[in-house]
Amino acid sequence: MILVTGGTGFIGSHLVERLVARGESVRVLVRRPGLFEKTPVEVFRGDLLSGDGLARAVTGVDTIIHLAGVTKALSASDYYSGNVTATENLARAVATANAGAARPIRMVHVSSLAAVGPAPDSTPLTEDAGPHPVGHYGKSKLEGERRVRAILPEAVIVRPPVVYGPRDTDVFQMLKSISQGLVVQIAGGERWFSAIYVTDLADGIMAAAKEPKAAGRTFFLAHPEAVSWTELGKIAAGIMGRSARVVNIPQPAAYLAGYCGELWSRLTRKPGIVSREKIREAICPWWLCDPRRAQQELGFTAATGIHQGLATALDWYREAGWLKWA
Repeated sequence: MILVTGGTGFIGSHLVERLVARGESVRVLVRRPGLFEKTPVEVFRGDLLSGDGLARAVTGVDTIIHLAGVTKALSASDYYSGNVTATENLARAVATANAGAARPIRMVHVSSLAAVGPAPDSTPLTEDAGPHPVGHYGKSKLEGERRVRAILPEAVIVRPPVVYGPRDTDVFQMLKSISQGLVVQIAGGERWFSAIYVTDLADGIMAAAKEPKAAGRTFFLAHPEAVSWTELGKIAAGIMGRSARVVNIPQPAAYLAGYCGELWSRLTRKPGIVSREKIREAICPWWLCDPRRAQQELGFTAATGIHQGLATALDWYREAGWLKWA
C-alpha cells in the first residue's frame, strides 16, 4: 500500500495515475474526499497542518510519497507552514508508526532544486553541493528536508527542477503567451535550466520508492540535457506554427511587475506566479542539476526530451481547450 499526499495536484495526479496503472494499491490523503470518487484508490481524510487524521492514514502502508506542499504563497509564513510544519507532522506520524515495526514505512519526500539554489556557473550541481536557496520557497523546502532527515534518517529525498507537462499551470503561462505570438523575457542574458517531463518524474519517484539502496539518499531527478528559455520558446512556437516576437523586459520593470503581482494576490487572496521572489529566482542564469546519481543508483533516466515533452503537453492543452492555434 502506497500513501500519496498532494495527489490532487499537477504532479500528484500523474503519479496516482501511474501507480494505479501499474496495479499498485494506492491511498490518498485529501481534505476533500469527493475528488477521487471515480479513481480506484483508498481515500483518507486528513490535514497535514493540524496533524488530524495522519496516524490513521499511515497505518498499514508500506510507502509514503509526500508531494503536498506550497509553491506559491501570499506570505513567507505560508511557505514554512506548507513545506516545513506539514512535512514535519507527517514525518512524526511515520516515526510513531515505525516504532517497533518489523518493516518500517519508507518515506519519499519530494523536495525541489530550489532547496539547493542555482548553480554558480554552467556546471550542474550534484546532490552534495552546499545549499544556498534564493527565496522563502527554497529555504522552506530545504528546512523541510532537514526536518525529514532528523526524524527519519532512512527517508529518500528527491529534488526535481522545472516540471512541465499536461495540467501544469506555471510553464503553461509562457506557452499561452507564445500561442498569442509573444515571448516575454527578462533582460540580462540567456538563462539555462534543468527540466523533467511530469510522467518521467512520476517514474523516477516510483524508482526511488522501490530501490532498497536508496534509503537515506538524496537524488536529483531531471532530464540530462539542459535547455534555455529562448530554446523552449522557439520549440514551442515551431510546434504551434507561430512566429513569436521576443520582448525583453528590464529587470527593474520585472521587479515592479512582481510587486504589482503581489498586490493583486493580496486583493484577490489567491497567490500568483508573479512576485518579486519569483523574479529573483527567474533572473538566475544557471538552474542546473546533475541527474547521474539517480541513473547509477536507481537505474532511472528521464527519457522525454524537451521537443517530445512540449509536443505532448501542447497537444493536451489544445484538446483540453486551454490553448488554441490553427
